[in-house]
Amino acid sequence: MPTIGISLIAHNEEKQIANALKSADFADDTVVVNCESSDRTEEIVKTFPRVRLFNRPNNKNLNINKSFGFEQLTTDWIFYLDPDEIITPELAVEIKEAICTERYVAYKLPRKNIFFGRWLAHGSQYPDTQLRLFKKGSAGFANRHVHEMLEVKGETGLLRECFEHHPYPSLDDYIRKMNFYTGFQADFWLNSNLNPNIINSLRYMFFRPYFRFLRRYILKQGFRDGWQGFVAAAGDAFQQIISFAKYLERKSHENNPNS
Repeated sequence: MPTIGISLIAHNEEKQIANALKSADFADDTVVVNCESSDRTEEIVKTFPRVRLFNRPNNKNLNINKSFGFEQLTTDWIFYLDPDEIITPELAVEIKEAICTERYVAYKLPRKNIFFGRWLAHGSQYPDTQLRLFKKGSAGFANRHVHEMLEVKGETGLLRECFEHHPYPSLDDYIRKMNFYTGFQADFWLNSNLNPNIINSLRYMFFRPYFRFLRRYILKQGFRDGWQGFVAAAGDAFQQIISFAKYLERKSHENNPNS
């Protein structure tokens, strides 16, 4: 029977990490990389005796610590899980069945996004297919951008069962995470020497946000998911604007360090 390991990274995830770890109980090994949490995250992880805990600096590029977590596992297969996600019992069974076959070296699977307590079934929020399960050594991150996908060496299959994503227990959590991701994107543009000209300003502060909202809320029927669907679509568009505004602010400080 091939072995399966689960890797998580966490920064101030005391509200949700216990549920994630409970759902990972079927695994042969589980590691948590704690990234300078200032809340009870580390304390909660230590209540799970089968979970191995590592402490690392809170690198803005989350994939660097994700890669570190992968390296700590010696299992045949690895599943990456965020601390605000849950593996359902049905998915756990399917994972065990999938790793016994030799057809694929990695698997994608659908994810349900639970937004302020409501499953977003529309607005391009479902099935939100993710590549999370892979044979050790067959996939990894390039570690260039926080939102990059795992790069796979080999053929990829598809699982049927979903896992759950509970990213925002409250509006405060939503704003906190938005602030983090917009800041990372601004730094990425700054380091990429993006030209802050009128074309890019219109692209990132008007056209892209407008069409993203139109696509998610109208064309993909995000309006069917109530007020949560509206906030999801509007927030996605707003993040584009804030990211570019932060980039312009950083660029201005770079050009005029004394201002």
